[in-house]
Amino acid sequence: MAKRVIIVESPAKTKTLKGFLKDGWKVTASMGHIRDLPVRALGVDVDDGFQPKFVIIPKKKSVVEKLKQEVSDADEVYLASDPDREGEAIAWHLAQVLKLKNPLRVEFNEITKSAVLEGLKHPRSIDMSRVYSQHARRILDRIVGYKLSPLLWDKLGFKTLSAGRVQSVALRLVCEREREIQAFVPEEYWTITATLTSKREYFPFDALLISKGGEKINIPNEEEANRILQALEGAEYKVLKIKKQERRRNPPPPFITSTLQQEASNRLGFTPARTMRIAQQLYEGIEIDEGTVGLITYMRTDSVRIAESALEEAREFLKQTYGDEFLPPAPRRFKVKEGAQDAHEAIRPTSVFRTPEKLAPYLNSDQLKLYTLIWRRFLASQMKEAVMDHTSVDIEAKEFLFRATGSVVKFPGFLVVYDEKREEIALPNLEEGEILELIKLNPSQHFTQPPPRYSEASLVKALEQKGIGRPSTYAVIVQTLLDRHYVVRENKQLVPTEMGFKVNDLLVENFPDIVDVSFTAKMEEELDDIERGVLRWDFVLGKFYDAFVQTLKKALKTIEKQEKKDEPLEEKCPLCGAPLVLKYGRYGKFVSCSTFPQCRYKRSLTNSLGIPCPMEGCDGEIVERRTRKGRLFYGCSNYPNCKFASWQRPTTNRCPKCGFLLGEKTSKGEVVSLVCLREGCDYEEVVEKAEVPASE
Repeated sequence: MAKRVIIVESPAKTKTLKGFLKDGWKVTASMGHIRDLPVRALGVDVDDGFQPKFVIIPKKKSVVEKLKQEVSDADEVYLASDPDREGEAIAWHLAQVLKLKNPLRVEFNEITKSAVLEGLKHPRSIDMSRVYSQHARRILDRIVGYKLSPLLWDKLGFKTLSAGRVQSVALRLVCEREREIQAFVPEEYWTITATLTSKREYFPFDALLISKGGEKINIPNEEEANRILQALEGAEYKVLKIKKQERRRNPPPPFITSTLQQEASNRLGFTPARTMRIAQQLYEGIEIDEGTVGLITYMRTDSVRIAESALEEAREFLKQTYGDEFLPPAPRRFKVKEGAQDAHEAIRPTSVFRTPEKLAPYLNSDQLKLYTLIWRRFLASQMKEAVMDHTSVDIEAKEFLFRATGSVVKFPGFLVVYDEKREEIALPNLEEGEILELIKLNPSQHFTQPPPRYSEASLVKALEQKGIGRPSTYAVIVQTLLDRHYVVRENKQLVPTEMGFKVNDLLVENFPDIVDVSFTAKMEEELDDIERGVLRWDFVLGKFYDAFVQTLKKALKTIEKQEKKDEPLEEKCPLCGAPLVLKYGRYGKFVSCSTFPQCRYKRSLTNSLGIPCPMEGCDGEIVERRTRKGRLFYGCSNYPNCKFASWQRPTTNRCPKCGFLLGEKTSKGEVVSLVCLREGCDYEEVVEKAEVPASE
């Protein structure tokens, strides 16, 4: 019997494939990449067509030896790495290292028995255009990182710093947004809302003042608001016009990588990295009652295309479950955006008949949440639109015009599966010319708001919209910024650190192309053109390198080295009595003992909460600290002598049960309760929220 070997990337996928294949097949895993550029050298011959000098990754040497043994007596070797550029490059590296004479490249968009068996019937040769595109990306990133990072080390003084071709553009977006926020000057404005009801039936509703004498109204301050209130005294509120419209809302398309990361963040609180890790598990295979099977299609895609067989299955499921009234006349096909890679389908369940309820016993909590989100989004994309009854009522009061709007669901359509949680606002049945009863007038003060900080989800959305990065890189880009401590998470928002600003400013001033959004997007397009066979990879690299080297030479001469001198403080060390100094570290300025390393006392410069440490016998105070990953927590300034630490922000309130400090427990950025910070005490006090007026 002929021996056939399939090499996949991960052991999880190995287990899944073994369940689909009969005797005569050997399934083994490469554990991802087996070769890469060397760690401590550029690894690219810039004088010889940018030829890369790949080496076997040290920790993969044993894997390579095992693979060589597996294929030594094989009649056929199938390379089934992931179906994208990265997977194509892995297949090429395997063919080179294992010296395969006739490697057979196969792709599985989903890891199901039918898809795997069909894929094995149609092997092809390795697509070198894809491989060259991946090589070009890897070499570009290596050149930028290898050449720029030492410059940052030298000029800013920390060898933990790095620059990246795409991460630096993402950092620029975050830094520029933060500076917009810092420069923002709020402007005061007021609104006036009338709470009214029909005299025929008590049904209070709100109407907003929108104009005076036909001109849009602007209320800049309280004085003007009071003048309008005085002018409205004794006014008769008359229904001037009622406009009713039926509005239809189409379902969203099925997920692509970026939208999955955004929705998983918004609905589930998952980071992009967490989302992709869980999606990988669902794609590679989960053991269920049918055996081990992949539950979703490939999760790195920017196409909304759906296979015809999947559309037919979805329509059959919807007909059986919800009936014909929820089924559109024909399958919905969504337009693929310009520039998208259309090699793979959108992210969908491999079978909609595997409902979340059926899979619940086999999935962990995170897997079930993400699968449910994907399943619901795909089904919704094939359902009828939601129909809303929208009503607008104009109400006249002297020369002023108020407007009330309401919207209620007439037919839920796709919302029965994928509820967007939009609040319905019902209005009473009114008639034109009807005189209404005023319940009260509500003046409210407001201030214009700065643009919001980026969250991980909104940064991914911005990267996608601007054409920066590709589906396989979004999560990595964001995580790199966090790992380098260029940004930190605060209340699910990304905030640049002092070092993040320094790195960004240096790059923006001296390497404008590297951190230019349009330039980086153009590079992504050229990498796509290499994959399509339109451009030569060495041409793209040469054009970039020549300009980059000239800029680098100029920067090395002109950028001044930033000195990191300690600044003396008029304060003594609480541990040893020596003078304290202000130091500058990669996380920003901090206070340290001048005798360091003999005395290791240190604290952040501005993060003291003014709350004494609650531990008995400790004279320290509670300060903000961060983990290596940048997560915020609270600890004692006397660390390591005092080990007090808490994820909850401590308060000055004391626990009524044990007298220890209470901390703020938050949900979605809001304080929901106060909890005792003493280990073993279960006291928790719910925080009552203030009632917000309807007009706000």
